Amino acid sequence: MSKPVTTFDHVYSDPAAIATTWDETQEIIEAAELFWISTVRTDGRPHVTPVVAAWAEEAIWFCTGVEEQKFANLRVNSHVVLTTGCNRWESGVDVIVEGDAVRVTDDAVLGRIAGAFASKWDGRWQFTARDGCFRSADGSGGAEVFSISPVKVFAHAKGDPFGATSHRFGREE
Repeated sequence: MSKPVTTFDHVYSDPAAIATTWDETQEIIEAAELFWISTVRTDGRPHVTPVVAAWAEEAIWFCTGVEEQKFANLRVNSHVVLTTGCNRWESGVDVIVEGDAVRVTDDAVLGRIAGAFASKWDGRWQFTARDGCFRSADGSGGAEVFSISPVKVFAHAKGDPFGATSHRFGREE
């Protein structure tokens, strides 16, 4: 992935604010323990739910069961928005990632991504890659795995000063 084009939005920012760099934004994504994923139902209504995710190989990765609403939604419409940040007004940076969720079934790739989950979560999320999905460490169960390569990423710095930054990767939707 190449570095994005970063734009600072002076209209929605305090005059004293500066842009949140891509490196800072990526660190927030890497450290996030929880994301909210927004998908679109077949009738056009939004669906939002929390997901555990990991940043690896220049994408955000998450898994889901085939019986879950987000899986049904992604089968029809791959467009997603992931958000992370904090619920405080006076501090922090909220990050919004737009892109397409792509189902990944290659066991070699999934094995590397399983390692990223285990590393990020100190071993609390242990997966084995087999038959094109994540399985529990004992080989049971199964979860489909998706990657999202960012197209647009917005970073909203809060507090004093407030600042709005966008990072665009040249693959406009």
